[in-house]
Amino acid sequence: MALKTNNKISASFNMSSMTDLVFLLLIFFMITSTLISPNALDLVLPKSSAQTTRHPQVTVSITDNLIFAVDKQVVDFNQIEPILKEKLKGVKEPVISLHAEKDVSVDWVVKVMEIARRNRYKVILATSPK
Repeated sequence: MALKTNNKISASFNMSSMTDLVFLLLIFFMITSTLISPNALDLVLPKSSAQTTRHPQVTVSITDNLIFAVDKQVVDFNQIEPILKEKLKGVKEPVISLHAEKDVSVDWVVKVMEIARRNRYKVILATSPK
């Protein structure tokens, strides 16, 4: 008496669960990458190994063409101080992050730091990691 078993081994592989997982990861990374948006322009910053733990409320950017921006809004140099006063009004410990490209003259960096000193704002000079 010959008994047959119905246990056949299938050599096919089902990719549907793998593609679902890949699409879920793709959606996750697309959503999280849009949540991370710096408040500064895309600048070539000087390199440094020192990093700060402070979180600035306002970002001031200076390009090598001497274009000034406060939180990505391009402004004239004379408008920086009134805009900073307006944005930081009522903040207990105001902190400004200063993003200056490495080819910007130190004079312009010092002028922005003088504005911060007059108004008693703390300044973080942004750098890129080494």
